[in-house]
Amino acid sequence: MGDLLSTDRAPRARLRELLKAPSPLVAPGAYDALSARLVEQAGFDVVYMTGFGTTASLIGRPDVGLLTGAEMADNARRIVSAVEVPVIADADTGYGNALNVLRTVQLYEQAGVAGIQLEDQVMPKKCGHMSGKALIGADEMAGKIRAAVEARRDPDLVIIARTDAVAVQGLDEAITRAHAFADAGADLLFVEAPTSEDDIARVAGELRGVAPLVFNWAEGGRTPPLSLSRIAELGFAMVIYPIGTLLAATAGIRSLLATLKADGVPSLDGLPTFGEFTDLIGLPEVQQLEQRFAGS
Repeated sequence: MGDLLSTDRAPRARLRELLKAPSPLVAPGAYDALSARLVEQAGFDVVYMTGFGTTASLIGRPDVGLLTGAEMADNARRIVSAVEVPVIADADTGYGNALNVLRTVQLYEQAGVAGIQLEDQVMPKKCGHMSGKALIGADEMAGKIRAAVEARRDPDLVIIARTDAVAVQGLDEAITRAHAFADAGADLLFVEAPTSEDDIARVAGELRGVAPLVFNWAEGGRTPPLSLSRIAELGFAMVIYPIGTLLAATAGIRSLLATLKADGVPSLDGLPTFGEFTDLIGLPEVQQLEQRFAGS
């Protein structure tokens, strides 16, 4: 858990080491600092900041490009400060052209993220598992990737290039774009929303020797929910579970409010006690620091 008195934890070098493991790196999604703490406390080695969940939690709206880069970077900064493990953050399209990408990478790097994800949609973008997406040209996106690579001050910052071409122009174009993005310097490749296991296997077969691959286990999305063992067998380096925490929180809140509405008293069954929750969010550390820095 991120301490109030933190030290340099070299999260970017740590992420690169984790990605070298023989099994896929599992990255659950977090939409705020609390959900990120819960991911870390569950024993996971990395947190994935979901753009879908960030939009839903900050403004209660769908992921259709409504948040600015500054709002997304601010959320990344809060998440990074809450945990010790590396944080990978969705940066949508980079919020403009290649020049905007330069600043986006700098803002995210200043926020402390270990990895940044960029996609090839026209802005305003849409969630990768929604319809109605449009793409920028492959050459323009390659230029944005080159800009991201050159903008990073820390060479260990991981650049993830995502293509949404499967839903717009088909799997062949998605694979062609992924090759171009690797040539532009992307560290990981992310082909979004293949719709069959055969297509997933083809992505893996044609690209895993080009660069490490990301699999999006989008809860309820268009991609088949493969087992982790099958994902490992196909050779993916990382698998993200972007919105499960958000959906679980929504279900829990709905249930509590329904009971409160019906009975006039919320059901606390299965919930942490007040003391357990304050321990979870770091009250013991605060109390120790109060004693440490108290006047005589």
